[in-house]
Amino acid sequence: MSIALKQVFNKDKTFRPKRKFEPGTQRFELHKRAQASLNSGVDLKAAVQLPSGEDQNDWVAVHVVDFFNRINLIYGTICEFCTERTCPVMSGGPKYEYRWQDDHKYKKPTALPAPQYMNLLMDWIEVQINNEDIFPTCVGVPFPKNFLQICKKILCRLFRVFVHVYIHHFDRVIVMGAEAHVNTCYKHFYYFVTEMNLIDRKELEPLKEMTSRMCH
Repeated sequence: MSIALKQVFNKDKTFRPKRKFEPGTQRFELHKRAQASLNSGVDLKAAVQLPSGEDQNDWVAVHVVDFFNRINLIYGTICEFCTERTCPVMSGGPKYEYRWQDDHKYKKPTALPAPQYMNLLMDWIEVQINNEDIFPTCVGVPFPKNFLQICKKILCRLFRVFVHVYIHHFDRVIVMGAEAHVNTCYKHFYYFVTEMNLIDRKELEPLKEMTSRMCH
């Protein structure tokens, strides 16, 4: 691993502390299995399939947390180049603009600079994955009935980070020697959300051409 890449994945580059799974729990075992799928040579398309006998919600939960940690880290590597001056709107090229909306300050979709959108997004996801009522950590505690809907919204918004990074900041990713890592992470994400039917196809449009080349 290059020195640049080591710096890329240093802990201090992460925006916020990672959500972890307790060793010895079923979810920790699933987490390890999901992590192993990023080893080189692993068939990512097969690795994302729900293991026989496992609960779908558990499988989705560990992946959502894992993707949050990874994508947060990826954005952390280029965030100093993503400023209100360079990226005055959160976009994916001239055709796609993403507006922020939540249940608090931004009741209506609001155009924001990309770094502000990213911070709001990461905070919004972090609050949910640390909420025991949504992502229960205790064995036997059920997931909420709308759990998959919540995850769909999280994953849809995380996809937008990939869109912005690939279209506006990929030159920095290449300079840092992190291209292979980011591409593998993207492929893992893409195969997972399509296998589990967790993202609307129209949301995938901005990276459609790249995806067709990368994810056969």
